[in-house]
Amino acid sequence: MDSQSIGRKWRDLSGRSFWEGLLEPLDIDLRHYILHYGQLAQATYDAFNSEKLSVYAGNCRYSKRDFFSRVGLEHGNPFKYEVTEFLYATSKATASRQFVLNWFSKDEWSMESNWIGYVAVATDEGKAALGRRDIVVAWRGTVQGSEWVQNLDFPSDPAPLIFPDARAEVHTGFYSLYTSNNPASPITQTSVRNQVLEEVGRLVEKYKDEEISISVTGHSLGGALATLTAVDIIGQGLNIRKEQPHRICPVTAFLFASPRVGNSHFGKIFSKYKHLRALRIRNKKDQVPKLPIGLTVVGEELVIDTRKSKYLKDGVSAHNLEVYLHGVAGTQGKKGGFNLEVNRDISLLNKNIDALKDEYLVPVEWRVHENKGMVQQSDGTWKLIDHHEDVIPSLHASKL
Repeated sequence: MDSQSIGRKWRDLSGRSFWEGLLEPLDIDLRHYILHYGQLAQATYDAFNSEKLSVYAGNCRYSKRDFFSRVGLEHGNPFKYEVTEFLYATSKATASRQFVLNWFSKDEWSMESNWIGYVAVATDEGKAALGRRDIVVAWRGTVQGSEWVQNLDFPSDPAPLIFPDARAEVHTGFYSLYTSNNPASPITQTSVRNQVLEEVGRLVEKYKDEEISISVTGHSLGGALATLTAVDIIGQGLNIRKEQPHRICPVTAFLFASPRVGNSHFGKIFSKYKHLRALRIRNKKDQVPKLPIGLTVVGEELVIDTRKSKYLKDGVSAHNLEVYLHGVAGTQGKKGGFNLEVNRDISLLNKNIDALKDEYLVPVEWRVHENKGMVQQSDGTWKLIDHHEDVIPSLHASKL
């Protein structure tokens, strides 16, 4: 990978010209660029504590300071970031309850709330490789695979916190998850919307004298939240420096397997924003991006077809994010075959599922937290300790 080339071309790779001439055939730098933001989204799955027996089920396993090293994005990666904020959402509304993991412990760290993503910013080293100070918002999808989308029977409704125009409607479940708060929770007394907007605004102000971009990424449900976040950042004017209004940060959403979010009027507003771009990556046999029926798509589209890969077993989920990233690494266009243009490790396909053909000798579901979080104590007994002490946040009341 030529990080210097990416650093020089970052505006085009972020969609300045709507990726004209870069998608078919897929430009090699754009291929790396998409994989980069896909990995940042995948990190939310790898860090999520889905052990229902844990007191900390539904939280992030790792602290902010060692997040990227623990999810395997430090070695061999020139694009360095540091996490500045964890994001937490609540399920108090019926329309969004299906999106939050429930657990068995009676000593839960926060009832009806889950860790759902993070905000990060490029370090000085990362800035040198990326060509600017990149602010990233990464959203986690559900832990239910693609089955959850069958329950998307909630209607679309006006989204007054995002769009003053009541004609612009958004899927009720996505909007509820994005905007709901829970006064009884220590971590979601303010909505995840307010959490992310406040942190992005803080970072734009902190780095106001530098070249800045805002990139939003997510898979599945995370793609829907990324769509809302991107248009919300623009609508709130957070990409405009307060004292330098002529210096506007571009906002780009990289959406993997994202469902549709809003109605046609939502789409019209999205497309009218001059500094907003979205690139949707869709696997040809994945049904999730086609739903909910009746809502519209936004942005540009890159279609992949992982059925063409010689590495995958028959019947592998077309919705899995690692499968998507494998597809991005090898796609040869709509009419072409499949060849790994990027040396993306095929063992990642078996990280959480059984996707890779047995002949490649990679264990199934090999990413397992050491001893499933069980730690031996000084007296020889074992105890479930699967979180870092500084993970639990102390959120303050938002001003937004």
